[in-house]
Amino acid sequence: MEVLPDIVGPEPLVVFCGMAGAESTKTRDHYYETPGNNFWEMLHLSGLTPTRLRPEEDARIVEHGYGLTDLVGHWDPAWVEIDELVEKVEAWQPEWLAFTSKGTAHWASKSLGRRGRPGLGPQDWYVGEAQVFVLPGTSGANQRKDYDGRPHRLSWWYDLASLVGRAPAS
Repeated sequence: MEVLPDIVGPEPLVVFCGMAGAESTKTRDHYYETPGNNFWEMLHLSGLTPTRLRPEEDARIVEHGYGLTDLVGHWDPAWVEIDELVEKVEAWQPEWLAFTSKGTAHWASKSLGRRGRPGLGPQDWYVGEAQVFVLPGTSGANQRKDYDGRPHRLSWWYDLASLVGRAPAS
């Protein structure tokens, strides 16, 4: 399977991890570029970046202390390449590994032998030394009215920004 190359600079605070293997990821040239995906908007509105980046600027993510990678799989834990992700995270040593959907976090968790489905927010488990944070999916298809007790996705992004010391000034 062809996937995008990882974009991770030295000493990242957070590495964001999506799922390569979905039909929508097969023809992409940049991370989170599918129509309706609001990853880049959430990244900016939460205070994690001072300006809104566009998908074609995904390489600039390292300027802000972040990285981008994918959990490579086929929506089946037997096909998830968890060992490769663990090795990469151990080499990068981010403080946080932020899965960009509950589904991706679930497949990673299950592949690591964990039981139960992770909720949103900071988790009590790690990949390498990086604590896991689960963000709501940024796909345009994820338009629910409840995000684990919260009315909108952005509140979870604020929590992550606060944990890494990047929360917007009020």
